[in-house]
Amino acid sequence: MKGLEASILRLSAVGDLNPGLRFDAEFFSRPAMMALKEIRRARHDPLRDLCKKIQHPIEVVREYEDEGLLTVMAKNVRSNRAEMSDPRFMPSQLRSVVARNKLNRNDVLVTRTGANFGQASPWKQDFEAFACADILVLREPSIPSGYLSSFLECAKGKPLVLRGGYGAGQPHIAPPYLADMLIPRFGALEGRVDAVIDRSVQMEVEAASTVQAAEQVLLAALGLANWTPPEPLAYTARACEVFASGRFDAQYFRPLFAEVADRLQATGGSVELGTILSVNARGRQPQYDETGLPVINSKHVRTHHVILEDNRTATESGSPVIIETGDVLLNGTGVGTIGRTAPYLHQKRALPDNHVTVLRTDAIDPVYLSVFLNSPLGQWQIERHIKGSSGQIELYPTDIARIMIWDAPDTVQQSVRAAILSAFDEERRANELLEAAKRAVEIAIEDGEPAAMAYLDQVERAT
Repeated sequence: MKGLEASILRLSAVGDLNPGLRFDAEFFSRPAMMALKEIRRARHDPLRDLCKKIQHPIEVVREYEDEGLLTVMAKNVRSNRAEMSDPRFMPSQLRSVVARNKLNRNDVLVTRTGANFGQASPWKQDFEAFACADILVLREPSIPSGYLSSFLECAKGKPLVLRGGYGAGQPHIAPPYLADMLIPRFGALEGRVDAVIDRSVQMEVEAASTVQAAEQVLLAALGLANWTPPEPLAYTARACEVFASGRFDAQYFRPLFAEVADRLQATGGSVELGTILSVNARGRQPQYDETGLPVINSKHVRTHHVILEDNRTATESGSPVIIETGDVLLNGTGVGTIGRTAPYLHQKRALPDNHVTVLRTDAIDPVYLSVFLNSPLGQWQIERHIKGSSGQIELYPTDIARIMIWDAPDTVQQSVRAAILSAFDEERRANELLEAAKRAVEIAIEDGEPAAMAYLDQVERAT
């Protein structure tokens, strides 16, 4: 029938690279079968021969703290890169329990389960981190980790990874299936692709450093670069202040918050955020569809940048607000994510879900506004206005409107803006290199290694 695809094979071939003896159509999808046919035309090796082991990290009760053992979650494993701007930490006393989960440089991570199951990334970092149990770790690969990850994420490898998923509501990938996967082998290209990944990682490090510099510009302009806020063990508040605020919790009246307000007022340029916003609204629960605008939820809003890759799409009709270039996005719910803010610098319009608040203003530079809200002065005020219990905390648009900001001189705002835009451009170029690495592997499989090397020559000249 028109529009349908079918894979036809001999019964004797059903068990080929099929340790679970599956018979479902998904396992024998046409893209996967075509990719397998192409890979077998040239030299290849099973994954089990190319890494020491495929390890499933030990599971522990997931209780996270503000500091401790840095934990790599499934959400941190993006396509061909580890994205660690939203860190989680296990208690330090679990070190001996999770010792086997510790990552080594050049391990390759593959998400075992979850919405992004089957996503792969090389671990190129030198700092200590531990994998959670939702990730499979390809230990000590004998081929360059950047090349291996690029194959697993490219259009030839991805269908083979995804065909290993089993289970309907919560797909999983089992280590025995990955061990059987065939990996195409090349010569100098493998190291060349790995070098491209290394260059991309370095660009991301430089972008992060540029962002930190922007934050320091703001704090230095306020004279707060080395300021230590007051944290007395006990304090009091007037009854009239308590009743006027409608809050009876001690958290709201911490002396720190009064000190922040005083310092902002002392600048002579403090303004209430609500007075300069033309839009201050949350999105709604998306009506997901195969076409439409990309949806931005809380996991996409990272500190100072918005992830726009592989987002689900939804219909625009009925949405109370549409995200435009230059808007500021703020996470309004969730422990660990609430208050996180980023400027939306992408050119494509998008839809916020019901956990993301869209802020729009012409009165102040939006990039500067985002940096201010992410600074200690912004985050302390956000902390003050959070409502709810630990199970479900909220930051409502009405409370966001009460936050005081510093309308800094244009020179300060433009300096901050320039730094963030520079970091955004650096991240864009880093992502382009990641995509080029995947494309080079595809070209090598289709047209041979010389064509792939020529393609990378062209890419590197352009970047």
